[in-house]
Amino acid sequence: MSATPMKKPVALPSEKLTWDILKDVVFKKKWYPQESIFMLYPTFGPAVKKLENKEVIIKGYVIPVDAATNMYVLSAFPYSQCFFCGGAGPESVMSLKPKKGASHKYKTDEMHTFKGKLKLNADDIYEMNYILEEADLEE
Repeated sequence: MSATPMKKPVALPSEKLTWDILKDVVFKKKWYPQESIFMLYPTFGPAVKKLENKEVIIKGYVIPVDAATNMYVLSAFPYSQCFFCGGAGPESVMSLKPKKGASHKYKTDEMHTFKGKLKLNADDIYEMNYILEEADLEE
C-alpha cells in the first residue's frame, strides 16, 4: 500500500482593492471624551466588509509619517490633495504596516502597489480606519 503524497495548500490570489471600493463607508460625528473632541466614526459597507482580513493589492501615493520608524500612509491622492492637507476624506488613506524585516524607504508622493492584509478599524482613534498589515511592495 503506497502513501498518498501530501499536497501543499494553494495560495489564494490577492483581491484587487480600489479606492472606489473603500468609499463604501459612512461617517458620523461621535464624541470622544478621552480627547474632548468630535471625530468621524465609520460604518463600513458590505463591499469593504467582505475584504476584511483578506489579502489585497492596492496602488497609491506613499506619504512618510516617520520614515525612521517605518511609518507610512498610502493615499489615493498626492500629498497636496490628501486627507491631511487637501481636504480628501478619511476613506482615501490607509496605514501601511510593513512586513517584518521590510526596510524600504519611500519618498513623499512615490506611487507604488502594495500587497497585504486589510484590517478595518472603527474604534482606535489613534489609528487610520483602513490598515494594510504585513504590507509588502508588489512592484
